[in-house]
Amino acid sequence: MAVQKLDGKLFSQMVLAGAHHLTNNAKKIDALNVFPVPDGDTGTNMNLSMTSGANEVKKQKSENISEVAGAFSKGLLMGARGNSGVILSQIFRGFAKGMDNKATLTTHDLAVAFDSGVQTAYKAVMKPVEGTILTVAKDAAKKAVEVARNEDDVITLMEMVLKEAKASLKRTPDLLPVLKEVGVVDSGGQGLVTVYEGFLAALKGEELPEESDIVEMDDLVSAEHHRSAQDFMNTADIEFGYCTEFMVKFEEEKLKEHPFDETAFRNELSEHGDSLLVVSDDEIVKVHVHTEYPGNVLTIGQRHGSLINMKIENMREQHTAIVGEQKAATKPKEKAEFGIVTVAMGSGLKTLFESLGATVVIEGGQTMNPSTQDIATAIEKAYAKNVVVLPNNKNIVMAAEQAADVVDVNVAVVATKTIPQGISALLAFHPEEDLEANKNNMTEASSHVKTGQITYAVRDTQIDGIHIENGNFMGINDGKIVTSHKDRFEAVKELFKDLITEDDEILTILYGEDVDEAEVNQLVSFVEENYEEVEIEVHDGKQPIYSYIFSVE
Repeated sequence: MAVQKLDGKLFSQMVLAGAHHLTNNAKKIDALNVFPVPDGDTGTNMNLSMTSGANEVKKQKSENISEVAGAFSKGLLMGARGNSGVILSQIFRGFAKGMDNKATLTTHDLAVAFDSGVQTAYKAVMKPVEGTILTVAKDAAKKAVEVARNEDDVITLMEMVLKEAKASLKRTPDLLPVLKEVGVVDSGGQGLVTVYEGFLAALKGEELPEESDIVEMDDLVSAEHHRSAQDFMNTADIEFGYCTEFMVKFEEEKLKEHPFDETAFRNELSEHGDSLLVVSDDEIVKVHVHTEYPGNVLTIGQRHGSLINMKIENMREQHTAIVGEQKAATKPKEKAEFGIVTVAMGSGLKTLFESLGATVVIEGGQTMNPSTQDIATAIEKAYAKNVVVLPNNKNIVMAAEQAADVVDVNVAVVATKTIPQGISALLAFHPEEDLEANKNNMTEASSHVKTGQITYAVRDTQIDGIHIENGNFMGINDGKIVTSHKDRFEAVKELFKDLITEDDEILTILYGEDVDEAEVNQLVSFVEENYEEVEIEVHDGKQPIYSYIFSVE
């Protein structure tokens, strides 16, 4: 069997096979990750990115390979997560552009597409590092160009591309000392090899093996081994502590005042951190950067449009948790300039606040209000010269203000009354500002977000003309009950009529411990069908009492 022309139908099968194979191997790829900061999520990030691209391909009915590749590229870009996911999206962004609008590809055309993908990916990375997914992609593309000179069978070309990708992957420890020291190959490179394995299987019409051929890793890939890799660096050596990802949806009015130039934008962001990736199209720009002050880079992005799909992770906390340095981390030798204390109930919400930069998260909220002593203790635990407190509940504000009066620390209480207000306030924090300026900025930011909630009634009553029965689900818009229904999903739909307007752009869904993923997926589908202009973010808050907390901006 030979394939001399690759069309969109067959390429779609390749993409879906590559995505499926990556899904099956994501955890093993996670276990390889040791660079640049060991967080163990390369496989997960690449899998989620690839799945987003595959979902767009599933919607395509065209047999024109340029159209299918364009859809794949767009889906990858929108779903790209982490360094590895963004680089993967750029490889296939350039791959799609390299097709030059052809309906089918010869081996020569396919080699050109592979090479174009590498060129695009290298341009997207401010400081390319060899021994990573970039090297594997480059070596494989070089082999494709070489083979295409004398070969017209696409299957043979893909066999040689995969063979060279595997050989390049084996060489990655020779290029990155940390890989050799730990005894693993590059995780991103392994992810790309896994995708290429899926491509080749689809071309040949073969079944995929359940697991990828993880290069010589049978004895090495384990959670304990990955944990030991963290010992090769110290938490204190992490210069830029926050892994910051966000997208900017371009706005015409802002672009008139601040025209967007990708190169200039990338150069400006490079002054604020490292591990920088910037990719854009006509509608959005996506950024990944390791920085010490996430607020600064978010402000730069906001000049050109609205912020969407934000994710900020504290890499020092991640690393400290792995190497067991928590005790030392909670008591630094010198007080930090700023600390942030916030209140939340639910492990998912706690993790979310910590990822956004909260120093101490007090467990509490509705039905479990922390005491003045609890808050005062948390302020002391923050171990900072200046502390901002976010109560996130109207019943906790007074206790927070009282705690501020009894501690020997400069404290500002930003009177946030809901979780969404607390998140919005935290994103507005700028460590270069003084305490008073931060209080004003964070208070202002919290006033621009709307909060919706779904919870259940504990007794029969009637409020504002709404008859409520015990056990019904109530929809609450900024503290006001606006609907009551025996069916939770119907209560959500009624709440959205009151909560979401045509001017709103972002809906964040924080779902509680009593909600399963199937219901969340149903809700996301409903929003996508009925509020097409609204961007959706979803987090598992694991909060009790409130099935859903919605933030609308």
